[in-house]
Amino acid sequence: MNKFSGNIVDVIGENIFPGTIKIQNGHIEKIEQTDSEFSNYLIPGFIDSHVHIESSMMPPCEFARIAVQHGTIAAVCDPHEIANVMGLKGIQYMIEDSRQSPLKFYFSAPSCVPATNLDPSGSVIDADKIDFLFQNYEEVKFLGEMMNFPGVLNDDPEVMQKIKLAKKYNKPIDGHAPVLTGNDLRKYIAAGITTDHESFTKKEAQEKLKLGMKILIREGSAAKNFDELISLAKENYDKM
Repeated sequence: MNKFSGNIVDVIGENIFPGTIKIQNGHIEKIEQTDSEFSNYLIPGFIDSHVHIESSMMPPCEFARIAVQHGTIAAVCDPHEIANVMGLKGIQYMIEDSRQSPLKFYFSAPSCVPATNLDPSGSVIDADKIDFLFQNYEEVKFLGEMMNFPGVLNDDPEVMQKIKLAKKYNKPIDGHAPVLTGNDLRKYIAAGITTDHESFTKKEAQEKLKLGMKILIREGSAAKNFDELISLAKENYDKM
């Protein structure tokens, strides 16, 4: 049995207390509170809630080797970038490579390959291939970000079939809807899309939150909206 002691961060109970975690066969067997004083903290591992691993220019197993060093134990991945180039074979490669790593990978079935009907690419992921991914890969957990919001608003048959398949297999639908507002936003959400990572203003995020969406804050090399949105997290932490 392994033991780790420190200030334990209980994110569910919203508490921090000194204690010892006992681990047996890779699982937590017991957590004991103590009266000791510690300078270190023990926290649950991080989950990267939206990432395109291809952008790191590494395969999943190598991405994992770096990510775990920083406390990330799981990643929610949308492989639409490799799918744009290699189609279904690219997605299958990402999934199979990820199996070499103990880091938990949760993949999407990319909804927009190409991104819109105006955007040429090297391949197409149609509704039949979405159906194939949902049926054959346990790692495929959701329908990837619906960037083609004009297709949702105009009831494009192929777009709506992909959404229908996600509902058939009880899979969440990830969103991508910058500056969408009013009745258009309501229709987009009513289609069953539950998240958005493209809110750039506090007002935009507030409207989406009020309509039931979950908002992802991004602070990276390309998108930086932490300072703009973080104040909303105090009252909406369970939705952000």
